[in-house]
Amino acid sequence: MSSVLLSSSARTSILLRNNLFKSSLHLRAFSASVPNNEKTLKETFADIYPAKVDQIKDFKKKYGDVVIDNVTLSQTYGGMRGIKSLVWEGSVLDPNEGIRFRGKTIPEIQKLLPKASSGGSEPLPESIFWLLLTGEVPTDSQVKAFSADLASRSQLPDHVLALLDSLPKNLHPMAQFSIAVTALESESKFAKAYAQGVNKKEYWNYTFEDSLDLLGKLPMIASKIYRNVFKDGKISKIDQNADYSKNLANLLGFTNTDFVELMRLYLTIHSDHEGGNVSAHTTHLVGSALSSPYLSLAAGLNGLAGPLHGRANQEVLEWLFKLREEVKGDYSKETIEKYLWDTLNSGRVVPGYGHAVLRKTDPRYTAQREFALKHFPDYELFRLVSTIYDVAPGVLTKHGKTKNPWPNVDSHSGVLLQYYGLTEASFYTVLFGVARAFGVLPQLIMDRAYGAAIERPKSFSTEKYKELSNQLSTNQ
Repeated sequence: MSSVLLSSSARTSILLRNNLFKSSLHLRAFSASVPNNEKTLKETFADIYPAKVDQIKDFKKKYGDVVIDNVTLSQTYGGMRGIKSLVWEGSVLDPNEGIRFRGKTIPEIQKLLPKASSGGSEPLPESIFWLLLTGEVPTDSQVKAFSADLASRSQLPDHVLALLDSLPKNLHPMAQFSIAVTALESESKFAKAYAQGVNKKEYWNYTFEDSLDLLGKLPMIASKIYRNVFKDGKISKIDQNADYSKNLANLLGFTNTDFVELMRLYLTIHSDHEGGNVSAHTTHLVGSALSSPYLSLAAGLNGLAGPLHGRANQEVLEWLFKLREEVKGDYSKETIEKYLWDTLNSGRVVPGYGHAVLRKTDPRYTAQREFALKHFPDYELFRLVSTIYDVAPGVLTKHGKTKNPWPNVDSHSGVLLQYYGLTEASFYTVLFGVARAFGVLPQLIMDRAYGAAIERPKSFSTEKYKELSNQLSTNQ
């Protein structure tokens, strides 16, 4: 009997080659439905990123000493508001124009991005992921193959299902969501490759695979939480031929075609909102330490769960219900105006209005409003929200304590879900979390491909800032 002893580095090399081989087999399995002259998402990004790496290196070399911002103490103590200090490729938020995804507005992506082959009118969120990662608008066939790829990755490990079944129903759905995503760390191809000593040039490859695996599993996790907490705990199977949003809706228990269309719009417009918001920044920050996509997204979800971020949509709906109960069907502008003033004079805020960056009506609000006008213009809650939209900006302007008296995305999303029967408001942020994954995971892949550094800004104590301020004042 003979044996061959391999060195540790040789064993590592073989294991990594086997992992890459399996990934390439998976890639080829879902390229069959794409015409020969078209590429898969992974092939497209693999072709794009080397040139981008060179561009970034050249850009930093030429302009690395350029001062791009001046920072005031009030910004430092005010949550770093407005400080230019992050790189985020997918989207940019302009205070007066709103969000642009790779340079394209929401109306533009609604027009340009591929729709469902069954005749849908809203963009498929799979296509926004493609756009955010590559900067290119995919073809219908590319998105169809991508949808099938994601569906093939949907199966949850037994231990994650058992974990979800063991959680108490009174644990907030967002806490359950974060727990499940963290537990998926057992499946991380990036973590395994890093432990085996993978070359840093391949980081993006394993991050890509983890990101798609995770994205494919999110509908199963979200629906399992919803069915466990609010229904009978049973979920149906993924349809390998359906698009992402249709699968998510059906797993939740909703088959209405208009609700499926709403999911396509919802996931798309909630996907990305540049890199400085809590969920995006947290995912990027944790990822910069080379944590896996599972741990990075779970951290971002914990930030999204906060009432000043993603949970705001739940608070808006709770406030609307209290308003509706108080006014007893009187939705006149005079009655709504009085209720708004009562809210403000009691020291509370009007939820769903104002934004950290925007200084106009949130284009995401407008997109949802147009959806409601098209599908259920006479719905009671929509009429109430519309009246508030007519009245609130004037009241908030007179109140004088807000820089932006206009509605944001959270002031409308819950109303759409309520109409179609998804009435459990504590679950809404989970849907937001599924959507946000479409925005933060492409950036995580790019961070690894471009060699982004670990994030480590400098901090000072208040005493040190006093010392620096005195020195600067004396010098001036």
